Amino acid sequence: MFRLNASGEHKGINFDAEVRLYSSAFGGLMLKQGWFGYDFSEKAAIQVGLQQVPFGIQTYNSHNWFFNITYYVGFEDDHDMGVKYIYDTGDWQWQVAYYLNAEEFVFADVEGSPERYSYDILGQNKENNQLNLKAIRRKGAERQHEFGLSAMGGLLYNLATQKNGTRYAGAIHYEYKPLENPWNIKVEAITYRFDPSYPDEEANPHQVEMGAYGSNYFVATEGNIITAGIAYHLSVDAPPLEGITFYNNYGYFNKRIKNYESSHMNVLGGKLTAGLMYVYIDSAWGYNHPWLGPEWSYAFSEGSAGNTRLHMRFNVNIGVYF
Repeated sequence: MFRLNASGEHKGINFDAEVRLYSSAFGGLMLKQGWFGYDFSEKAAIQVGLQQVPFGIQTYNSHNWFFNITYYVGFEDDHDMGVKYIYDTGDWQWQVAYYLNAEEFVFADVEGSPERYSYDILGQNKENNQLNLKAIRRKGAERQHEFGLSAMGGLLYNLATQKNGTRYAGAIHYEYKPLENPWNIKVEAITYRFDPSYPDEEANPHQVEMGAYGSNYFVATEGNIITAGIAYHLSVDAPPLEGITFYNNYGYFNKRIKNYESSHMNVLGGKLTAGLMYVYIDSAWGYNHPWLGPEWSYAFSEGSAGNTRLHMRFNVNIGVYF
């Protein structure tokens, strides 16, 4: 993957953009984010364009290269097209956002392309008119304790019926991130429901297609997700090695639909930093997870009817940032 970032600021107006190039099998060229902003003051700012949706722990609800299970169903590091207002006093942060659509520049009556960075509802349904509200309370001498509450509501336009369904989600989270302490802890709980306006002859109304990185799969229309992650950073004086961050991230996805199997994901590993180089070494274990097992299309919906075993993917990612 080749990645190019550009950011800047002049007289309160700022911008941030990131373009990524993968192989064609993984989606090819994609814009992760691209927005303009204006700082009204040191506390208040606005962002317009393709930017991160304010929901749950940000920037990431994970420490590893694979992210957590929340990413694969559209609730971690999601980016959509819209406008966001941020007000941050230090002890409190408020975010309000409106998104006209997902990672699309033209909203047309055609299926959305999965050649995108973050997971969105695709196939016969299209995300539109989404409203997000998020509140954060920071406590402690270093504001090391962060408590958050997120809410989301939006519409799902169905290409066959030309009618809008609805989708809702809520989340609570806690993060421990002290400035001078090597530990970091992330805990999050999410509940969601999608109600697409399918035609009457739709074979399975309990799932929607979601896609990114050039491919789609099915996800249950109702579910609860619980995640927990812990990391410890160890400074190292052994040039070129400067530090190692050890971590473990776990995610549980309970689908609130009868006979739908739950999904699990656990990633144990470490990140090595050495000058311009970052190396992730991950052992990712999954059950009913499309990226970690043999079942791709229905792992996040009905699962594999009791035949799925725990599978592991070992991954080493080497990145040079300059």
